[in-house]
Amino acid sequence: MFRKKQEGPAVLSVQARPAGVSNGLPLGAGERELYRALRQSVPIIDAAVYKLRRLIGDFKVSCPDGEVQERLQRFLDGVKVNAGGTGINEFLGIYLEELITYGNAVGEMVASGGQIGALYNAGLRDLELEGDGSLGIKVYVLEPGGRRECQCSELLLVSALNPEAGSLWGVSLLRGLPFVSSVLMQIYQTLGTNWERMGNVRFAVTCRPDGAPGGALERARQMAKEWKNAMSSREPRDFVAVGDVSIKAIGPDNQLMESEVPVRQMLEQIVAKLGLPPFLLGLSWSSTERMSSQQADVLTSELEAYRRVLTPVVLKVCRTWLMLEGLPVECGIVWDEITMQDEVDHANARYYTARARKLERQLEAEDRERGSVL
Repeated sequence: MFRKKQEGPAVLSVQARPAGVSNGLPLGAGERELYRALRQSVPIIDAAVYKLRRLIGDFKVSCPDGEVQERLQRFLDGVKVNAGGTGINEFLGIYLEELITYGNAVGEMVASGGQIGALYNAGLRDLELEGDGSLGIKVYVLEPGGRRECQCSELLLVSALNPEAGSLWGVSLLRGLPFVSSVLMQIYQTLGTNWERMGNVRFAVTCRPDGAPGGALERARQMAKEWKNAMSSREPRDFVAVGDVSIKAIGPDNQLMESEVPVRQMLEQIVAKLGLPPFLLGLSWSSTERMSSQQADVLTSELEAYRRVLTPVVLKVCRTWLMLEGLPVECGIVWDEITMQDEVDHANARYYTARARKLERQLEAEDRERGSVL
């Protein structure tokens, strides 16, 4: 018997992906290349972006119907992302990383067979954003023949981080860091050059003629040859010379410039801009327990701000999937607590609130008893 050949899945069409190598540059391409180079040059900045991506946490969807909620959660956990990713957390991680680094992020819900087949993170280097009236955004894909407008705007996900008034372009978290980072890299480069010069010691060999017969040039060549053999030997080897010879190291008396204070000043500016506590970036600066707790609270507020930017993106994906499935589009997003300390603090707050209400009810009851006695 011959089995009927099974048809493969429908081909997924990604409208935000360019058809070839673009020959144009979108607005702000130079600035984005600067931020990309900044992450490659300064490890602490790259580490901070990845930590913010991991610290954003997980979430659960909430729907009035439990069965619909379970189906929606299964879709979010198993949806295909880009070429080799799975799950909406993978999509949101890349989306947030683009948002922090460049100030904007663009994604797409890829339709397949009347359903959402995948989620796609579009690279900003291949896109161009343009205002569509006062409240709309058009997305264009740069291609060799020019630019192509993405028609299905309802499938696109576009976000901007802290945009200026009247602007559709967001503000990168790294804005303001190129100058500070250039000073920091200059200090590191100077340190490396000085250590290379002082660690790999050069010697000055001086031979004073003593009036002995023989050519001075020939004697100098012989001495240079013996000195080179002695210094290049892997085993200890003596250098023997005849005459008045003096050997001095070049540069050992020079002292390196103090770098701890200027490096810390530059790092403080970078850490202040990134919004992460220093200890999360491996900087063991002196801090008290109370100060660390306050820094953790500040970090929580920073992550909550990023969650507020990502929540509309997740809701749009969920509501689009529910609509295409013919289900009610009512749903909500419940983010997990960022840290265990947050859960402890919230539990303590609920405990003290309940205790205060209990005391208030006891006082009210005592007041009523006094009033009835009088």
